[in-house]
Amino acid sequence: MPTIADTKFSDIYISASDRKAYIPDKRTLNALMLFEAEDFDQFFALVENSWDGVNSSYSLCYHGVFYRVERGEAISGVYYCIRKMPSSTPSIRILGYPTELVNFLMTLRRSSGLILCSGPTGSGKTTTISSLLKEFLTKEGGFAYTIEDPTEQPLDGIYMVETGGLGLCKQTLPINGNWGESLKSALRSKPRYIMVGEIRTPDAASEVLRAATSGHLVFSTIHANNVTDAINSVIKYASAGDMSEDLAYDLFSRGMLGVLHQVLVGKGIKKPQVSFLFANPDTSKGDQVRGIIKSGKLNLGTSIETQMTRMAKGLNLFPEND
Repeated sequence: MPTIADTKFSDIYISASDRKAYIPDKRTLNALMLFEAEDFDQFFALVENSWDGVNSSYSLCYHGVFYRVERGEAISGVYYCIRKMPSSTPSIRILGYPTELVNFLMTLRRSSGLILCSGPTGSGKTTTISSLLKEFLTKEGGFAYTIEDPTEQPLDGIYMVETGGLGLCKQTLPINGNWGESLKSALRSKPRYIMVGEIRTPDAASEVLRAATSGHLVFSTIHANNVTDAINSVIKYASAGDMSEDLAYDLFSRGMLGVLHQVLVGKGIKKPQVSFLFANPDTSKGDQVRGIIKSGKLNLGTSIETQMTRMAKGLNLFPEND
C-alpha cells in the first residue's frame, strides 16, 4: 500500500465520519476514486489536531510538504478538502509572464513600497508574490516576514545569496486572527520584506499602507476585477477602519510601486494574462500615476494602456528617468 508521499494528487477529500478519502481518478475530467494509504491514520490525525477550533481554513506540514485545509460540516458530519501545495516555490521566470515584465519587477528589489497582485480566486496571486519574494531573497538577501492564513508556498528558511551573504524568511500566521496586530509585530522585527497573504480586513489594509510608506518592500494580494478595482478595494478597506479616505489615498499614492491584475487562461497548463500599473520608483521625479491616485479620481485607463504599450515595445516606462 502506498504512502501519502508516494501518491501524486492535487486534492484529497476526506469524510471524517467514516474515515474515507478520495482523490481525482486521473482518467476522467472530474471523477474521483477511493484512496487508501499506509500512513493515512497518521495524516488524518494531523489534519484533525491542526484545527484551532475556530478557522475553517488552515495549513499543515506533513513530511516536509504543505497542505491547505478547508474544514466544513455537512449533514453527514465533518469533511475536509485538502490541497497539496508545491514542495518548493517556483521561480517567477517559469510562471509564464512576459520577459519584459519579469525584468522590470527585478529592478524593484532595492526599492520600498507596495507590490499588489489582484485577481479572482484561483488565479495564482499568492504564487506570484511568493515567487517574487523568493527571487528577491536570492538576489539581495535580508530578512523577510510573512503573514498568511493559511500558508501556501514553502518560503520559510535560509537563502544563499548569489553575491554572498544570506536571506532569511519566517512565515507566520495572524496573531489570534488579527492581521493588524500581526503587521505591527512584523514592523517591530525590522524586516526588509513583508508579505501579507491577502488584504481582507480594514486593519490589514491600513497597516499595509503604513508599512509601504515606512521603508519596507511589501507584497500582498487582493480579490479584484481589474487594476483600478484593486486600488479602490484597498482604499475602501482602509477607510472602513481607523483611517480617513483622504489619508488612504495619500498613503497609497506615496507607497505604491505596482499593481498587477491577472487571470489564468488556456487549456491544460494555464498561463497568466496580466495587466499592470506601476508608479515611478524614483520618488524624487514627478509621477502622473501617483498624482492621479492621490486625487482620489482613479481615471487610470490611459496610464495602464500607455505603460503596457511601452513595455511591449521595450521602452522605459518612465522616460523622465532617462
